[in-house]
Parts: sequence; structure tokens; C-alpha cells
Amino acid sequence: MKKGIHPESYRPVAFKDMSNGDVFLSKSTCNTKETIEFEGETYPVVKLEISNTSHPFYTGKSNLIDTAGRVDKFMTRYGDRKKK
Repeated sequence: MKKGIHPESYRPVAFKDMSNGDVFLSKSTCNTKETIEFEGETYPVVKLEISNTSHPFYTGKSNLIDTAGRVDKFMTRYGDRKKK
């Protein structure tokens, strides 16, 4: 890798998915004041709401969230009709 092309703050940072607790290590320039113990070393930590380990697209576990009952209302109205 070429010398001098990255900023001085480019360092290993641990990213923690808060929805499932997974942690992965990457390099970043993110500013953070918190640290975490990961694989025997102490790294700065950036907390994420969602990552590839918890996103439904990557996990294949998509959920249909129907809070207003729209699907049930549709099925009762149009679900039992047959093509003639």
C-alpha cells in the first residue's frame, strides 16, 4: 500500500451491531470515545443499529409486519374469489 495516502487517524476500529451483539474489525477514521476488548486487544468501538449479520436482506429472514390488519382485511374482502 502506498505511504502517506491515508489520514493520521486511520486505525483499526471495532464495529458492534447493537441488535445482535456481533462485533467485527475494520479500519476507519471514525471518531469515538468508547473502547471495547476484542480478540485480546482494546479497540475504539462504533455502535451500529444494523449490519449485514442482522439485516433481513442478508439473513433471508424477512418479516411481514402488518400492524393495521391490512392483509387480513384484503383477504377477507378479496381472498375467497375464484376466477371463472
